[in-house]
Amino acid sequence: MSIEFLLYVAAGFAAQLIDGTLGMAYGVTATTLLLTLGLPPGVASATVHAAECMTTGVSAVSHHAFGNVRADLFRRLVVPGVVGAAIGAYILSSIPGDAMKPWVAAYLLVMGIVIVTKAFREFPPRVVTTHVAPLGFVGALVDALGGGGWGPIVASTLIARGSDVRQTVGSVNAAEFFVTASASITFVLMLGLSHWDVIAGLALGGMLAAPIGAWACARLPVTPLMAGVGVLVVVLSLRTLWSTLF
Repeated sequence: MSIEFLLYVAAGFAAQLIDGTLGMAYGVTATTLLLTLGLPPGVASATVHAAECMTTGVSAVSHHAFGNVRADLFRRLVVPGVVGAAIGAYILSSIPGDAMKPWVAAYLLVMGIVIVTKAFREFPPRVVTTHVAPLGFVGALVDALGGGGWGPIVASTLIARGSDVRQTVGSVNAAEFFVTASASITFVLMLGLSHWDVIAGLALGGMLAAPIGAWACARLPVTPLMAGVGVLVVVLSLRTLWSTLF
Protein backbone atom coordinates (compact mmCIF):
# COMPACT_ATOMS: atom_id res chain seq x y z
CA MET A 1 0.00 0.00 0.00
CA SER A 2 1.63 3.25 -1.16
CA ILE A 3 2.00 6.42 0.87
CA GLU A 4 0.04 8.28 -1.80
CA PHE A 5 -2.92 5.91 -1.36
CA LEU A 6 -2.80 6.38 2.43
CA LEU A 7 -2.90 10.14 1.86
CA TYR A 8 -6.08 9.69 -0.17
CA VAL A 9 -7.55 7.60 2.66
CA ALA A 10 -6.60 10.25 5.23
CA ALA A 11 -8.09 12.99 3.06
CA GLY A 12 -11.33 11.04 2.64
CA PHE A 13 -11.52 10.34 6.38
CA ALA A 14 -10.96 13.98 7.38
CA ALA A 15 -13.33 15.33 4.73
CA GLN A 16 -16.18 12.95 5.65
CA LEU A 17 -15.68 13.49 9.40
CA ILE A 18 -16.22 17.22 8.92
CA ASP A 19 -19.03 16.67 6.42
CA GLY A 20 -20.87 14.15 8.59
CA THR A 21 -20.64 16.34 11.69
CA LEU A 22 -21.30 19.77 10.18
CA GLY A 23 -23.11 18.86 6.94
CA MET A 24 -20.54 20.18 4.47
CA ALA A 25 -16.96 20.29 3.13
CA TYR A 26 -16.33 16.77 1.76
CA GLY A 27 -16.48 17.88 -1.85
CA VAL A 28 -14.60 21.12 -1.25
CA THR A 29 -11.80 19.42 0.70
CA ALA A 30 -11.37 16.44 -1.61
CA THR A 31 -11.68 18.46 -4.84
CA THR A 32 -9.10 20.99 -3.62
CA LEU A 33 -6.66 18.14 -3.00
CA LEU A 34 -7.17 16.65 -6.46
CA LEU A 35 -6.87 20.02 -8.21
CA THR A 36 -3.60 20.57 -6.32
CA LEU A 37 -2.37 17.25 -7.70
CA GLY A 38 -3.07 18.52 -11.23
CA LEU A 39 -6.36 16.87 -12.18
CA PRO A 40 -8.63 18.92 -14.50
CA PRO A 41 -11.81 20.30 -12.84
CA GLY A 42 -14.16 17.93 -14.66
CA VAL A 43 -12.08 14.85 -13.84
CA ALA A 44 -11.59 15.95 -10.22
CA SER A 45 -15.31 16.52 -9.73
CA ALA A 46 -16.14 13.18 -11.38
CA THR A 47 -13.63 11.37 -9.14
CA VAL A 48 -14.90 12.98 -5.95
CA HIS A 49 -18.52 12.25 -6.82
CA ALA A 50 -17.67 8.62 -7.58
CA ALA A 51 -16.06 8.24 -4.14
CA GLU A 52 -18.97 10.06 -2.52
CA CYS A 53 -21.42 7.48 -3.87
CA MET A 54 -20.00 5.11 -1.28
CA THR A 55 -19.30 7.53 1.57
CA THR A 56 -22.67 9.28 1.38
CA GLY A 57 -24.46 5.93 1.34
CA VAL A 58 -22.83 4.95 4.65
CA SER A 59 -23.40 8.48 5.98
CA ALA A 60 -27.12 8.39 5.07
CA VAL A 61 -27.63 5.08 6.90
CA SER A 62 -25.65 6.32 9.90
CA HIS A 63 -27.59 9.59 10.22
CA HIS A 64 -30.89 7.70 9.95
CA ALA A 65 -29.74 5.28 12.67
CA PHE A 66 -28.92 8.16 15.01
CA GLY A 67 -32.27 9.87 14.35
CA ASN A 68 -30.84 12.88 12.53
CA VAL A 69 -33.04 12.65 9.40
CA ARG A 70 -36.36 14.53 8.99
CA ALA A 71 -38.33 12.54 6.43
CA ASP A 72 -40.31 15.40 4.85
CA LEU A 73 -37.23 17.60 4.44
CA PHE A 74 -35.34 14.68 2.90
CA ARG A 75 -38.13 14.08 0.37
CA ARG A 76 -38.32 17.76 -0.61
CA LEU A 77 -34.59 17.84 -1.35
CA VAL A 78 -34.04 14.56 -3.22
CA VAL A 79 -35.83 14.97 -6.56
CA PRO A 80 -34.75 18.56 -7.38
CA GLY A 81 -31.28 17.67 -6.12
CA VAL A 82 -31.02 14.74 -8.51
CA VAL A 83 -32.12 16.91 -11.45
CA GLY A 84 -29.78 19.77 -10.54
CA ALA A 85 -26.82 17.42 -10.16
CA ALA A 86 -27.37 15.83 -13.57
CA ILE A 87 -27.62 19.22 -15.29
CA GLY A 88 -24.55 20.56 -13.46
CA ALA A 89 -22.46 17.52 -14.35
CA TYR A 90 -23.52 17.79 -17.99
CA ILE A 91 -22.56 21.48 -18.12
CA LEU A 92 -19.18 20.92 -16.43
CA SER A 93 -18.41 18.15 -18.90
CA SER A 94 -18.66 20.75 -21.67
CA ILE A 95 -17.99 24.15 -20.07
CA PRO A 96 -15.79 25.08 -17.05
CA GLY A 97 -17.93 26.20 -14.11
CA ASP A 98 -15.35 28.34 -12.28
CA ALA A 99 -16.91 31.68 -13.31
CA MET A 100 -19.73 31.36 -10.78
CA LYS A 101 -17.51 30.52 -7.80
CA PRO A 102 -17.06 34.13 -6.53
CA TRP A 103 -20.84 34.73 -6.57
CA VAL A 104 -21.55 31.52 -4.70
CA ALA A 105 -18.78 32.28 -2.19
CA ALA A 106 -20.18 35.77 -1.52
CA TYR A 107 -23.66 34.32 -0.88
CA LEU A 108 -22.25 31.68 1.46
CA LEU A 109 -20.21 34.27 3.35
CA VAL A 110 -23.43 36.10 4.23
CA MET A 111 -25.12 32.82 5.24
CA GLY A 112 -22.15 31.90 7.43
CA ILE A 113 -22.28 35.21 9.28
CA VAL A 114 -26.02 34.79 9.84
CA ILE A 115 -25.48 31.28 11.26
CA VAL A 116 -22.71 32.40 13.63
CA THR A 117 -24.91 35.25 14.85
CA LYS A 118 -27.85 32.93 15.48
CA ALA A 119 -25.67 30.38 17.27
CA PHE A 120 -25.20 32.70 20.23
CA ARG A 121 -28.77 34.02 20.40
CA GLU A 122 -32.03 32.35 21.38
CA PHE A 123 -33.89 31.43 18.20
CA PRO A 124 -36.37 28.56 18.63
CA PRO A 125 -35.98 26.14 15.70
CA ARG A 126 -38.80 26.00 13.18
CA VAL A 127 -39.86 23.55 10.52
CA VAL A 128 -38.80 25.05 7.17
CA THR A 129 -41.05 23.84 4.34
CA THR A 130 -41.05 26.69 1.77
CA HIS A 131 -38.62 27.10 -1.15
CA VAL A 132 -36.84 23.85 -0.22
CA ALA A 133 -37.07 22.30 -3.71
CA PRO A 134 -35.46 25.28 -5.55
CA LEU A 135 -32.74 25.34 -2.89
CA GLY A 136 -32.05 21.64 -3.48
CA PHE A 137 -31.86 22.17 -7.23
CA VAL A 138 -29.43 25.11 -7.00
CA GLY A 139 -27.30 23.39 -4.35
CA ALA A 140 -26.92 20.26 -6.46
CA LEU A 141 -26.25 22.26 -9.65
CA VAL A 142 -23.44 24.23 -7.99
CA ASP A 143 -22.09 21.08 -6.33
CA ALA A 144 -21.68 19.30 -9.66
CA LEU A 145 -20.21 22.38 -11.35
CA GLY A 146 -17.64 23.11 -8.64
CA GLY A 147 -16.96 19.70 -7.09
CA GLY A 148 -18.57 20.83 -3.83
CA GLY A 149 -21.38 23.06 -2.60
CA TRP A 150 -24.37 20.85 -1.77
CA GLY A 151 -23.77 21.01 1.97
CA PRO A 152 -22.59 24.63 2.24
CA ILE A 153 -25.47 25.99 0.15
CA VAL A 154 -28.35 23.76 1.28
CA ALA A 155 -27.47 23.13 4.93
CA SER A 156 -26.28 26.66 5.68
CA THR A 157 -29.35 28.26 4.07
CA LEU A 158 -31.78 26.01 5.94
CA ILE A 159 -29.99 26.59 9.26
CA ALA A 160 -29.90 30.34 8.64
CA ARG A 161 -33.67 30.18 8.10
CA GLY A 162 -34.12 28.55 11.51
CA SER A 163 -34.25 24.82 10.69
CA ASP A 164 -33.08 22.47 13.46
CA VAL A 165 -29.32 21.97 13.11
CA ARG A 166 -29.14 18.20 13.68
CA GLN A 167 -32.14 17.39 11.48
CA THR A 168 -30.82 19.68 8.76
CA VAL A 169 -27.34 18.17 8.72
CA GLY A 170 -28.73 14.63 8.81
CA SER A 171 -31.36 15.19 6.12
CA VAL A 172 -28.98 17.03 3.80
CA ASN A 173 -26.39 14.26 4.22
CA ALA A 174 -28.99 11.56 3.51
CA ALA A 175 -30.22 13.30 0.35
CA GLU A 176 -26.64 13.80 -0.79
CA PHE A 177 -26.31 10.12 -1.67
CA PHE A 178 -28.91 10.44 -4.44
CA VAL A 179 -27.53 13.81 -5.59
CA THR A 180 -24.03 12.35 -5.82
CA ALA A 181 -25.21 9.25 -7.65
CA SER A 182 -26.99 11.41 -10.23
CA ALA A 183 -23.88 13.53 -10.85
CA SER A 184 -21.65 10.45 -11.00
CA ILE A 185 -23.78 8.67 -13.59
CA THR A 186 -23.79 11.79 -15.78
CA PHE A 187 -20.01 12.24 -15.44
CA VAL A 188 -19.40 8.59 -16.37
CA LEU A 189 -21.60 8.89 -19.45
CA MET A 190 -19.89 12.13 -20.53
CA LEU A 191 -16.26 11.63 -19.48
CA GLY A 192 -15.79 7.99 -18.51
CA LEU A 193 -14.06 7.19 -15.24
CA SER A 194 -10.40 6.76 -14.28
CA HIS A 195 -8.09 7.31 -11.28
CA TRP A 196 -9.48 4.28 -9.45
CA ASP A 197 -6.76 4.47 -6.78
CA VAL A 198 -7.93 7.98 -5.84
CA ILE A 199 -11.57 6.92 -5.76
CA ALA A 200 -10.78 3.86 -3.62
CA GLY A 201 -8.70 5.88 -1.13
CA LEU A 202 -11.23 8.67 -0.73
CA ALA A 203 -14.09 6.18 -0.44
CA LEU A 204 -12.35 3.98 2.15
CA GLY A 205 -11.46 6.93 4.37
CA GLY A 206 -14.93 8.42 4.00
CA MET A 207 -16.74 5.19 4.86
CA LEU A 208 -14.63 4.76 8.01
CA ALA A 209 -15.44 8.32 9.14
CA ALA A 210 -19.16 8.40 8.23
CA PRO A 211 -20.55 6.69 11.38
CA ILE A 212 -18.30 8.81 13.61
CA GLY A 213 -19.53 12.02 11.98
CA ALA A 214 -23.19 11.01 12.35
CA TRP A 215 -22.61 10.10 16.01
CA ALA A 216 -20.92 13.46 16.66
CA CYS A 217 -23.80 15.32 14.97
CA ALA A 218 -26.31 13.58 17.25
CA ARG A 219 -24.31 14.18 20.43
CA LEU A 220 -22.74 17.63 20.14
CA PRO A 221 -24.57 20.55 21.87
CA VAL A 222 -26.49 22.79 19.46
CA THR A 223 -24.59 26.05 20.07
CA PRO A 224 -21.07 24.80 19.26
CA LEU A 225 -22.43 22.68 16.41
CA MET A 226 -24.20 25.65 14.86
CA ALA A 227 -21.21 27.92 15.46
CA GLY A 228 -18.94 25.33 13.85
CA VAL A 229 -21.14 25.23 10.75
CA GLY A 230 -21.12 29.03 10.51
CA VAL A 231 -17.37 29.40 11.00
CA LEU A 232 -16.65 26.66 8.46
CA VAL A 233 -18.89 28.34 5.87
CA VAL A 234 -17.20 31.71 6.45
CA VAL A 235 -13.68 30.24 6.18
CA LEU A 236 -14.46 28.27 3.02
CA SER A 237 -16.15 31.28 1.44
CA LEU A 238 -13.26 33.61 2.19
CA ARG A 239 -10.81 31.04 0.84
CA THR A 240 -12.77 30.70 -2.39
CA LEU A 241 -13.08 34.46 -2.81
CA TRP A 242 -9.35 34.93 -2.22
CA SER A 243 -8.32 32.19 -4.65
CA THR A 244 -10.67 33.33 -7.42
CA LEU A 245 -10.27 37.10 -7.10
CA PHE A 246 -6.56 37.31 -6.27
